[in-house]
Amino acid sequence: MTKTAAIIGGGVIGGGWAARFLLNGWDVRVFDPDPEAGRKIGEVLGNARHALPMLYDVALPAEGTLSFHDTMSEAVAGASWIQESVPERLALKRKVYQTLQEHCDADAIIGSSTSGFKPSELQGCATRPEQIVVTHPFNPVYLLPLIELVTTEKNSADLVTRASATLTALGLYPLHVKKEIDAHIADRFLEAVWREALWLIKDGIATTEEIDNAIRFGFGLRWGQMGLFETYRIAGGEAGMKHFIDQFGPCLQWPWTKLMDVPELTEELTQMIADQSDAQSGHLSIRELERKRDNNLIAMMRALRQQGNAAGRLINEHQVTFRPALEDGPPIVSARRVIPADWTDYNGHMNEGRYGQLFSDAADAVMTHVGADAAYIEAGNSYFTAETTIRFLSEAQAGEHVTVETRVTQGEGKKLRCYHEMKRESDGAVLATADQFMLHVNLETRRSCDPLPGVLARVEALAALHKDK
Repeated sequence: MTKTAAIIGGGVIGGGWAARFLLNGWDVRVFDPDPEAGRKIGEVLGNARHALPMLYDVALPAEGTLSFHDTMSEAVAGASWIQESVPERLALKRKVYQTLQEHCDADAIIGSSTSGFKPSELQGCATRPEQIVVTHPFNPVYLLPLIELVTTEKNSADLVTRASATLTALGLYPLHVKKEIDAHIADRFLEAVWREALWLIKDGIATTEEIDNAIRFGFGLRWGQMGLFETYRIAGGEAGMKHFIDQFGPCLQWPWTKLMDVPELTEELTQMIADQSDAQSGHLSIRELERKRDNNLIAMMRALRQQGNAAGRLINEHQVTFRPALEDGPPIVSARRVIPADWTDYNGHMNEGRYGQLFSDAADAVMTHVGADAAYIEAGNSYFTAETTIRFLSEAQAGEHVTVETRVTQGEGKKLRCYHEMKRESDGAVLATADQFMLHVNLETRRSCDPLPGVLARVEALAALHKDK
């Protein structure tokens, strides 16, 4: 059954929420009085359609339906999740909640994107305060997984569980902040770095570009995959975290930082920052910067996928929830996916090695379909590729939706042969083909052998079904 989310406020964050829900199969209703809301959300959604599918090796669920509404009452009717992303003014947010709760379902979850207000402040004038939680995201919402889920004692355990389950099902990571504090957890770190950066600029120590380079070429990479404390645990060497604190802790008393003070944002300092920022990246439009950011995030998170760590582990777990079951065909639709940016080379098209990976992924899907799955392999049996012939017929570009259709052309004894066709979904053009011959192998002896009876029967049945097709 299709689920419905209501987005109240369609700016950068609201648009990102709309895209995250929509691309995970939810119907999305948007309320925003801005006459440009449709265009703005359309542009965010365009970036999301380019980016989010590249994180996965299978196609995302069928996209939901996006609609725009003239009133909040119309937008929230029947919605099970309501995401408020209006400007950071407490009086405005409270007024919005009063209107929402007059018309929304009593068991709907109302999440606020606020980066600073505590949930108890948001709940203050609400008819049903137990319905409201903070769900603070990070931009771009359609790519970055962290959501700070901040609750109070007025929120029931059931609501917190439902909220966490919904966010997880969207491929997000709900970090449950059980004790309220202004600006939650993550933004307090960002605020500290931001304050220090302002002083470094004001005092003429560094420019905006130099500060950004210090982050992106150094600790930003470490933090992106390991966080703060694991990073410093390693810095402590074999003696661990205590040694690190004993060695470096005293420097916290040294007058290095100005974090307890804030430079006055005078017109002169503001203009200095703006001029340096223009010199750094003013030659790129905001949309070009967003695309650059998204492609960088995709490459980093896909690298983490291969290691099964941090955001990569989350994507792997999320992908399992929408990987489709295969049908016998013919043909078997063994793969459907988007070509990710990190699969392209200096010629601007998909590298030839990635064709082999895509056909290998298709063969893995066929193996699982016949019962040679992870458990079968763990028990000591598998198929090894002995020979592959690939024909490259046309270019494939990053962002293109492709399908692999597979026919089992030989299935007897230890032999399994598959013929794959990679097609572009938009026009059905065949981009490449592969004739792949595999032998069944005992993983202990590393020698070929007959499959177990159940797998052999499935392979033989598919070969007979696909014969001459």
